[in-house]
Amino acid sequence: MNALLKLARLVDRVTDVAGWVASTLVLAATLTCVANALLRYGANFGSNAWLEAQIYMFGAMMYLGGAQTLRMNEHIRIDVLYSGRSERARLRIDIFGLLLFLLPVTVAMTWLSWRFFGVSYAGGEMSANPGGLPVWPIKLLIPVGFALLTLQGLSELVKRIAALKGLAQVDVAYEKPQQ
Repeated sequence: MNALLKLARLVDRVTDVAGWVASTLVLAATLTCVANALLRYGANFGSNAWLEAQIYMFGAMMYLGGAQTLRMNEHIRIDVLYSGRSERARLRIDIFGLLLFLLPVTVAMTWLSWRFFGVSYAGGEMSANPGGLPVWPIKLLIPVGFALLTLQGLSELVKRIAALKGLAQVDVAYEKPQQ
């Protein structure tokens, strides 16, 4: 179990890097938006590439930030199942959810999206817009994002099983949403 916990910590570090990239892209997308607006309306100069770059950055934020959201325990929960339960019960609910819902879906999406990316890459797919960008880089982020989410899901599974055995601490605190 100690080896698995070390591997989980390594996955957590990779996820932290992806999360940092995602959060940095928020600033980059904002600056790109401002620059594009200033150039388009202030200097009558603009490009579809700038608009597409913003969309690509937004997509990258979502795909790279998903695993970090899971790692930080900020993902959506079903209140009916989670509220009012003991810490051990919440750990069991998390394990059940990871095994039955998250991991099967993320593994399937990782597998299925590789072909989607591969076809785009092999064909050198470009945007249909004049002056647009290549499409395959953003399509690459789909399997990468789901692979990161799968790895983080496995990391969370290991940590929760270890917590049930008393070998690790996991934050499964539940705060009732503000009304």
